[in-house]
Amino acid sequence: MGLEAWFMDSSDEDQRKPHRLNPNQPVSLDELKELGVFYWKLNADIYETDPELEQIRKDQGYSYMDIITIHKDKLPNYEEKLKMFFEEHLHVDDEIRYILDGQAYFDVRDKEDRWIRISMRKGDLITLPAGIYHRFTLDETNYTKAMRLFVGEPVWKAYNRPADDFDIRQKYVASLCASI
Repeated sequence: MGLEAWFMDSSDEDQRKPHRLNPNQPVSLDELKELGVFYWKLNADIYETDPELEQIRKDQGYSYMDIITIHKDKLPNYEEKLKMFFEEHLHVDDEIRYILDGQAYFDVRDKEDRWIRISMRKGDLITLPAGIYHRFTLDETNYTKAMRLFVGEPVWKAYNRPADDFDIRQKYVASLCASI
């Protein structure tokens, strides 16, 4: 099964729930691409030797990599980190994540500022463009293991919304207007 994404409801219920509209309003890979979100499906069982992953890293210039396990028994300050990840924010660099095990959600804003929930499962690699407002949460399984990829040295700084005056945000918004 490929990547699944949908427009979210506005419920304040547990962030780990799917939050689908009723009826569901799916979002296609093409619609995500229009927002600058790109996706690959890889074989996470061979991530250490996967030639397809190596080619993507080479083509995109992803020179830095580390692995994070997000689970209450594995991640120091687990609750605090989950709250931080779920705050709406942007980065000045692309965010690249490859799910090696478990499941999670990335939420991104569309051109009309509506939330789109992207369900990430083992083998899903996604890139979120610099300047896109987004957030991250686990699903109800409360576990994921992910590879974090960067061009050059990692920059861990997130800028919470509002950050509309940042150059990278203005460039991102201009790129959306250019694609209309």
